[in-house]
Amino acid sequence: MTMLEMDSVHAGYDLTTVLHGVSVSVPKDGVTAVLGHNGAGKSTLLRVAMGLIRPRTGTVLLGGEDITRLAPHRRVARGMAYVPQGQQCFPHLTTAENLRLVADGRAGGKEAAAEALDLFPVLRELSGRRAGLLSGGQRQQLAIARALVTRPRLLLLDEPTEGIQPSVVAEIERTILALTRRDGLSVLLVEQHVGFAMRAARRYSVLEAGRVTSSGEGGAGAEQTVRAALSV
Repeated sequence: MTMLEMDSVHAGYDLTTVLHGVSVSVPKDGVTAVLGHNGAGKSTLLRVAMGLIRPRTGTVLLGGEDITRLAPHRRVARGMAYVPQGQQCFPHLTTAENLRLVADGRAGGKEAAAEALDLFPVLRELSGRRAGLLSGGQRQQLAIARALVTRPRLLLLDEPTEGIQPSVVAEIERTILALTRRDGLSVLLVEQHVGFAMRAARRYSVLEAGRVTSSGEGGAGAEQTVRAALSV
């Protein structure tokens, strides 16, 4: 079963077209990795999926429902969560306050925040520290934890390992894989760390200048194929 289906998407900014007929799908309970060099259109693809950019043509389906023209907050209500690039958080709030902002007023929010802390134990130890004083890896874990408080069925991750130490990359990888297996989470992962992406992904697509130039089944066996596609 497919959780997200983006079909023949053309999209961009003002008069500039960034995506040229891109089609990408995310399996239920699995990860699709999107790879490519800077400027290939990866982040734009995520923004289209989240509804932050409306495609000029093409469709976006979530669980079979056409959400192409649905507002971002309505996509969140249907189970989508988005972690943009850059370890975003509220730096003057503590770790706990960052999570509480999402949890408060949400049914089961307190329990969901506790579950997110269980996934990233270091955040529990740092719950009283201002987010701006956390390391880059800790801020990235906090950004993912905040998204998980909404208990999404589809998580959009934009380069979650960028600029992060290898030990935290491994922890993020373990957490994502555990969630897909345990909780049935689907993930659209934009990533430049090919090894991590291929270990995590059931499917992959390589973007170049806004077009899919290579795609197929993920897994460690696909790493060499992807590296070759990226070297062109």
